Amino acid sequence: MVDWIILAAISLVSASLAVQWLLPRRRQRGDNFGLSAPASLYDAVFLFDGNRLISHSDIALEGFEAVRDWPDLRRLLQRDFPSFPETPDHIRRQGMLIIPAIDCTVERDILCEWIDGIVRVQLRHSADRPTPVQRDTQDPIRLAMEQAPYPVWLLDYQSNVRWCNAAYVALARKVRGPDTDLTAPLFPGADGDARLSAKTRISISSESSENKLWFDLTLVDHPEGHLCYAVDINAIVAAETAQRKFVQTMTKTFAQLSIGLAIFDRNRQLALFNPALIDLTTLPPDFLSCRPGLSSFFDRLRDQHMMPEPKNYRSWRSQMNDLLEAAEDGNYQETWSLPSGSVYSVSGRPHPDGAVAFLFEDITAEITLTRRFRSEMDLMQSVLDKLADAIAVFGDDGTLAFTNRAYQKLWGESDETGFEPDSVLDVTRSWQDQCAATPLLGEVRDFVEMRDNRAEWSGDIRMRNGTELICIVSPMQNGATIVRFVVDELRTAQPIRQISA
Repeated sequence: MVDWIILAAISLVSASLAVQWLLPRRRQRGDNFGLSAPASLYDAVFLFDGNRLISHSDIALEGFEAVRDWPDLRRLLQRDFPSFPETPDHIRRQGMLIIPAIDCTVERDILCEWIDGIVRVQLRHSADRPTPVQRDTQDPIRLAMEQAPYPVWLLDYQSNVRWCNAAYVALARKVRGPDTDLTAPLFPGADGDARLSAKTRISISSESSENKLWFDLTLVDHPEGHLCYAVDINAIVAAETAQRKFVQTMTKTFAQLSIGLAIFDRNRQLALFNPALIDLTTLPPDFLSCRPGLSSFFDRLRDQHMMPEPKNYRSWRSQMNDLLEAAEDGNYQETWSLPSGSVYSVSGRPHPDGAVAFLFEDITAEITLTRRFRSEMDLMQSVLDKLADAIAVFGDDGTLAFTNRAYQKLWGESDETGFEPDSVLDVTRSWQDQCAATPLLGEVRDFVEMRDNRAEWSGDIRMRNGTELICIVSPMQNGATIVRFVVDELRTAQPIRQISA
């Protein structure tokens, strides 16, 4: 009987020592496990017989009071350790398993061991517990993935994040806050919409800002699901948005222009046109929208009689080649007189990247006004030429504007003018050379240059050939002056006394 009592005592002591060896010492209360539950402490140990919890360390009571079996512990750890096994059978097959945290920026993991039918689960600080099978922190492939500047994560077939790198963690906390659930995908719906190995542009919105963040998402097939890569393209999207706004602004500006615009790209296809081009050329919008080539565009203009009719088709083609070369040099400028009577000013200008722009401007009104003004000027000149009095008209700037035929005959001048108009000083000197000395010509010069207190006056002039003239100076509108020379026939008929020079 005594032997049995001694044997029972030895067994009890051995069992107590074994339990004490399996359970770690209590650590300082200030150390946090520090993932989703700041109140939970690391280095907690749980012992399971199958799914049933049979023992745990005292430190495990804080933060894990609700753990009664394996599913309870998995439910608490699944957010930060999504790879935690569903059943202990997986650990029995592996023998020992280290489960890393989903957040690779923290040094936390779970060590699971199979010891004689008992599963030992230890939550630990991975840096303090190196094991032969622990991950190699110097592995260049792992370092490249964890420290990549772009988000990388592993998405399982249930659309849950199983692993992510530091860039993904930083982005998730920036968008959703510091206490976000990392297992929830940051890019919802990407796994169903994106094609494998193909870039998909996708955006996410931050809870603290209305601005969208844009990424190029790429999915690669993986045995556990999909390995996902996201590249930040916010700068590209911003540049595209700015370019699109610029194009819209330019399009609105072009739409308001009365000048027809046709821009052909480097392949000589119509890339851009404005509504004024349709109005001026009468080309149908559907034809222009089909982006016709340069030759087709001008062929259609010729068929619509919207350009001068060529003598023959061969010379027309040669003319089009010359037109294109001149436009590329920026030297093409022509005035088209159309059969309808309209007049267009057409110019070609080179654009970057080999493009060419043609501008069509309707100058019919200007040409008509110019022709009408020229006709009126010719009529006025013919009327002045019929007058017997010699007439000279000076502009407000003191230059000789025009004269009539009697004036040219009297002073022996032609109707041809040079590039520089004659000033009143030059004209009066010419008169003085053919007249006797008189202060009247100086008074004429001063009157032409005056701006105020101008009234009509007259005086007598004797030419060296004896002709007596009455000079009548009259002010006109806008500062112009008309000088009229009338031959005094009564005085000229008297005997003329030779005047020495």
